[in-house]
Amino acid sequence: MMHPLVKLAKDTVETYVRERKIIQPPVELPPEMDEKAGVFVSIKKKGELRGCIGTFSPTTKNVACEIIQNAVSAATEDPRFFPVEPSELDELKYSVDVLSIPEKIKGAEELNPEKYGVIVKSGNRRGLLLPDLEGVATVEEQIRIAKLKAGISLKEEVELYRFEVRRYK
Repeated sequence: MMHPLVKLAKDTVETYVRERKIIQPPVELPPEMDEKAGVFVSIKKKGELRGCIGTFSPTTKNVACEIIQNAVSAATEDPRFFPVEPSELDELKYSVDVLSIPEKIKGAEELNPEKYGVIVKSGNRRGLLLPDLEGVATVEEQIRIAKLKAGISLKEEVELYRFEVRRYK
């Protein structure tokens, strides 16, 4: 049985890719869709990342709207990939991460890549890496990837924030 948050992401992508229409959120929202939070939607194909876009903090009125917005973006606007084609839809798997409010931390010793995601910030550049990602085993690797995503030099000092996620697959 697919979790309602994941089903919403899947339905959003399939409707948008096939019909170029953005679906409306369900009328009756379950409690986890009615709160405000940052949300990341990840799409995989054959175990490989196919798209991942999200928001650090809420930009819409609730998690349902955040999922719809980010699912369309993950399928069509992730600069690392070509837009999803209708022929691929049956092969895609989705996950939705709902982020806690990021908290500023003093240093890397307060991170754990399995438990916490990280946000690195330098000026107006920010990079985010979700927690518990395959192939990311150390705090150093987590910070390095987040810096690269933000275009921040590896030697540059950054402010660090951590957050937790509720991951739905």
